[in-house]
Parts: sequence; structure tokens; C-alpha cells
Amino acid sequence: MFGAVVPLFTPADVYEAVPPARAVDAVRDAFVAYARGEWTMPPKVYVPAYPAGDFRAMPALGSGHALLKWVTSFPGNPAKGIPTVMGVVLVSSAVDGRLLAVLDAGAVTAIRTGAAAVLAAETLGRADAETASVVGAGVNGEAAARTFAARGRAPLVWDLEESRAHAVAERVGGRAATREEALAADVVATVTPGREILFPAGSLRPGQHVSLMGADVVLCGPPTLLPAADFCDGLPWSFHRTYRLDEALEGADVIMLLRMQLERQSSGLFPSLREYVRTYALTEERLARAKPGALIMHPGPMNEGVEIDPRVARGAQSVIETQVTNGVAVRMALLYMLSGLPS
Repeated sequence: MFGAVVPLFTPADVYEAVPPARAVDAVRDAFVAYARGEWTMPPKVYVPAYPAGDFRAMPALGSGHALLKWVTSFPGNPAKGIPTVMGVVLVSSAVDGRLLAVLDAGAVTAIRTGAAAVLAAETLGRADAETASVVGAGVNGEAAARTFAARGRAPLVWDLEESRAHAVAERVGGRAATREEALAADVVATVTPGREILFPAGSLRPGQHVSLMGADVVLCGPPTLLPAADFCDGLPWSFHRTYRLDEALEGADVIMLLRMQLERQSSGLFPSLREYVRTYALTEERLARAKPGALIMHPGPMNEGVEIDPRVARGAQSVIETQVTNGVAVRMALLYMLSGLPS
């Protein structure tokens, strides 16, 4: 490959090459190819740059090509005037390994996100659905709104920043809406993280389709208690593993604790209980690393003073009692369903 010129596709190049209507077809074909085993996609790899952010490597292989999406997530970047997410997509030949192209990852992600949201709505939503809304008017939200418009459905756009919602709606041919209007649409695509519950219990209408964002999951614990890396690599989903509780708590929205099962700890999985408490107990000081108001969860029963400080367990951010109460009803419902008895 010495002397070869590797083309670089800028955001403008990517958007011009893949208009929204074409993107929906491409994403549909990609889902089908993956389901058939024609493409493989190993789990995402996280490279932490604690505490500022992290890097993420996402490989894929198929149709004679190997891809690597290398992106960042640095939440503090907007305050510096630079994006939270930046990166590239490398496209190589799976025949001889030559690097064939470099694409802007931000544009690829936006196009993919918008197309996947609309494809989900068209595939899973009601055939007679009329109104569509997009919650979040950032880069990916605009891509989703533009894709809805390209498919003949002028979107309602809502964002906490009203001016941004108006700007996106004007650019894509939609309409800025109130929060109530957006959440009442037949099809709702959320394309932004948030800390406030959008759809409380009982608010969804029969037949309403809502696409919700996923979450970045961090699994933390002593090396002897975490699943082995080769086991994790075989799972169909990805998560970040760390042995440092402070790193896992940084910026967390929800903290799910599990009971240290002392009755099973006769095999020396950690030096001592005192060592475990010192390193992994959730205290008020450690909780301060999470986002303000982060929810504290635990399936129960708890070992107070071991995995969780009693003050945290009974604090204002704890929903443990509600979680345990609801868990009884959920288990009863699941057992009833599995029993095969009529509803």
C-alpha cells in the first residue's frame, strides 16, 4: 500500500453520498445481513481515559470488508467548544488488509441513528400511525427528523432548548412542538440522554410506538468476582469492565448494587471483608462522583455496611424499597405466565 492514496470522506461527503431514504434501505439490509450471519460484529471495546471520558472501538466484518469505528465520548467537551463524540470509521479489505477509506464517524453515526429510528417505527409501529415526533434536536435528533421527513412524515421536534428545536424543524421541514405534543404523537423517537422520566406509568397510549435510547453499562468489582474477558467477548451485548469503583461511578445516572453473598465467600475471592468494604462499598463520599440525583438500586436483601453504607441505603436517592416491593409482583407475574394458566 506504499504510495497508495486513501480517500477521506468528510461529513459533507458522507451526507451527500447517503441521503436519508437510501440510509433506511441500507440499515434494513444491514440488520438482515447480520441476522443471517453474513456480517459479524464483535463486542464494543472501551478504553477509559478516566475521569475525562473514554474511547470506544467497534469492529465489524463482512462482504469482503473489515470496519473499525473509533470514537470518543468526552462529556465535558461542549464547554470547550468541541463535540462530545468525535472519530473515524476505517474501511479495510478483508482479503489483503489494505486500508481502503476513512470516513467521518460523526456523520456515519448520525445517518445510522436517524435511519434506525425511522426503520423501527415503520417496522414495529402501527400501519395507520400518522404523527411522528423526535425528542432531542442535537446532531442525531436532526438526522432522525430529516429521515422522517424524507419518508413523507413531517416530524414534530421538541428539545429543552426551544430555539434549537425551531432551527431543526425549519431545516428538515417539520414543526417545533411542545413537550406535550411531542409525547402524544403516534410514533416517538427519543434521540438524547436525559435525567427526567418522559413517560410515567400509564402515560403510553395503546398502539403508540416509542423508541428509547439505550445505556452505557459499566460492570465493576474485584477481578475474582467479575466474569472473565473471554466469556464477556462471547456475549451479544457490550459493556465496560473496571476494577475501580470511582471510575465506574463517574457520571453515573443509575447505580445497581448486588449483595455480597458472604455465605459463598469461603474460597478466598478477596483478601478480607474489611478490604472489600474499603474498596467497593458505596459511601456518601463515593456517591458524589455520580450525577446529582443518581438513583441507587439493590435487589435485596442488603448487607448494610458491606456493599452499601446505611446512610446511602436510606438516603433520598435510594429507590431500593420500591424496587424490592415491585420485584415481588414481577416475579409472581412471571411465574404465573410460565405456568401456562389462562390470564
